[in-house]
Amino acid sequence: MIKLNGVYPPLPTSFTEDEDLFLSRYEENIQKLCNYDLAGILVLGSNGEMVMLSNVEKKKVYDTARKAIPGGKLMIAGTGAQSTRETISLSVMAYDSGADAVLVLNPSYYKGQMNSEVLVRFYHDVADNSPAPVIIYNMPANSGLDMDADTILRASQHHNIIGIKDSGGNLVKMATVIKNAKPGFQVFAGSASFLLPALSIGAVGGILALANIAPELCLNIYNSFYEGKHESAKEYQLAAVELNTAVTRQWGVPALKAAMDYLGFYGGPVRKPLLPISDEIRKQLIELIERTLEQ
Repeated sequence: MIKLNGVYPPLPTSFTEDEDLFLSRYEENIQKLCNYDLAGILVLGSNGEMVMLSNVEKKKVYDTARKAIPGGKLMIAGTGAQSTRETISLSVMAYDSGADAVLVLNPSYYKGQMNSEVLVRFYHDVADNSPAPVIIYNMPANSGLDMDADTILRASQHHNIIGIKDSGGNLVKMATVIKNAKPGFQVFAGSASFLLPALSIGAVGGILALANIAPELCLNIYNSFYEGKHESAKEYQLAAVELNTAVTRQWGVPALKAAMDYLGFYGGPVRKPLLPISDEIRKQLIELIERTLEQ
């Protein structure tokens, strides 16, 4: 069983101005982030614009990431697709590139058919055929589906399913899963906005967009909690909420990339149909970054 404890940034994919992969800048971002005490990197999650990439491009990203991520840090690879067949194929591809685990978003296009039975079968079929351990990914803001605790618990019984990244923010559901899942099943907070509450009920860490631009702040929340410095952890948590919201639910990946550019990483362009943020939003974002990091 892989221990997933810690903080992971879901790294945005780097593109040139022509929207081609910019793998040298992607590698530079990984090297800079790995100077922090992060547990690893998630590649091709929602912030990685995974749905915008061809499978050939995904393979290049997996390969580049694994070469850039140093030993001792985990590589988690997003591999969820709309069909079970393609999800398995991407999971094998990611494993062959060196992924330590795969993060699998549930299929959602045929929402009316995605009942609990279908989703449990999907995850078990993927886990049966994935050479890498599987992490469930619940992301209702993007998929339009919010898996309930019973579905997650039934899926989690598979021996090759080792955890879940839950970005829904329902702490009651998260606590239900933590309490009733098999021993060793690991739960991630999927957003820095509720990292501390999630840790307090037994989550092992977080896969956090904010960790791309404020890794030290995210680590301060995590480390203060485990060091028993609960007042400090609360202060760090409160400091994280506004900026995290800005680069997730409010302005999304274009704002996250703009923030990376401002902070000395490479953000670069998004792929259309996503559009860059406006100059006015950029101004607001920079003011928010400065205010947050001064705290």
